[in-house]
Amino acid sequence: MTYDVTIDGKNYRLELERAEGLWVCRLDGREIEVDAVLARPGVLSLRIGNQAYEIKSERVASDLHLWVGSARFAAEVRDPRSLRSRVRAADDHGPRRVTAPMPGKVVRILVHEHSEVEAGSGVVVVEAMKMQNEIKSPKKGTIQKVLVSEGAAVNAGDVLVIVE
Repeated sequence: MTYDVTIDGKNYRLELERAEGLWVCRLDGREIEVDAVLARPGVLSLRIGNQAYEIKSERVASDLHLWVGSARFAAEVRDPRSLRSRVRAADDHGPRRVTAPMPGKVVRILVHEHSEVEAGSGVVVVEAMKMQNEIKSPKKGTIQKVLVSEGAAVNAGDVLVIVE
């Protein structure tokens, strides 16, 4: 299972795999041995290496907060394969990441940095299984950053452009 995780504004790629009773975890490609137990609803007991942590989760409105001891972190977890993680309810405030819905190859970039786009206009064309898919802007705004180039291979959930 692969997840895109944002903790206090910093993005991570988390890959989890169950092997021989333990979780094999890769965080941004670096393998970490993790033992996890759901202690009670909303509380996860983690052992990472020789350190033990108790993680409490709290959902306030649509926000997720994680508590590690007395430290609170804003968190967002997305499954890049899930349509729900790619399409949010009409939230036009702040920058939005446009992600690849499937693995493929970038065949065309339709926008430039600092150019204006309308909601629903094409920004990147990704080819997957010999079909070209136009990836559209989720909102009206300005292209803040183009993170891919033509010919680049992308995985599901990879950020292609950022619209502000």
